[in-house]
Amino acid sequence: MTADHSIAVSRDKHPFLVTLGDTVRTLRARRGMTRRALAAEADVSERHLANLESGVGNASILVLRQVADALGCPLIELFDAPVSGSPDATLIRDLLRNRSGEDLQRARMALSRLFTDSGATGARVNRIALIGLRGAGKSTLGRMLAKEFGSPFVELTHEIERLAGCGVAEIHSLYGTSAYRRYERRALDDIVQRLPEVVIATPGGLVSDAATFNRLLDRCFTVWLQATPEEHMSRVLAQGDYRPMAGNGEAMEDLRRILAGRAPFYAKADITFDTSGRSPDESFAGLRRVLTRKRAADTVVAD
Repeated sequence: MTADHSIAVSRDKHPFLVTLGDTVRTLRARRGMTRRALAAEADVSERHLANLESGVGNASILVLRQVADALGCPLIELFDAPVSGSPDATLIRDLLRNRSGEDLQRARMALSRLFTDSGATGARVNRIALIGLRGAGKSTLGRMLAKEFGSPFVELTHEIERLAGCGVAEIHSLYGTSAYRRYERRALDDIVQRLPEVVIATPGGLVSDAATFNRLLDRCFTVWLQATPEEHMSRVLAQGDYRPMAGNGEAMEDLRRILAGRAPFYAKADITFDTSGRSPDESFAGLRRVLTRKRAADTVVAD
């Protein structure tokens, strides 16, 4: 079967397919390509390309990749509707394309400074946010740090439940993941507005939402509490929580996958502190030294 046959034509136009077609057509026009030229370059028939652009062609991912390659853009750009209508967004995307990780980090920080209220970020050194997977020690060390620095301690999960009026599991089952992420963001914003000094233990999945994680990085001094997958699992089980193992014979492999996927985001924290092989008291003593030194240095730079 050729690539052309992977496009199914429907009489009903789905809004997503209409938007996709508009984006392809706009990108093609922007590049000065005729439909025939794009079809030839992408190795699809002109008829199927016409169906795609008119919003009735449901293309396979491979066909869309061929079209994106022919247009000279990343595949994701075909699905990013705002780009097709915003020259600045397109130019910014091109500036960032193929940049190194270091360049992208500098760009993110510059944009953050540009669009974040300086008053909101000025006191970030006094708001400590602990991030990482369950079992890293966020709650235990968070309480110890709060006592040491004379700051309130807040479990973000509890604040989410307070705003929602029900538990996390109920939020997910009744309203879905998107609603949970909205409550998570509202809870974080509420804490930052109310408390100029605080120690926050965050849910492990907070980094999954870019908008919320950006808020956290902008407004709080973040610490990634790191541990090996084995220690994460053993600590959770030692607390009497057997959910990670319930009906899942591949729990450790899943945990490793989750940690590997989130680690690049956790690594954006101001400090990374490894709690592996350390007791809570040992971790606290080491983290207190590192944190005090780092916060002092950042305060001098800010002044």
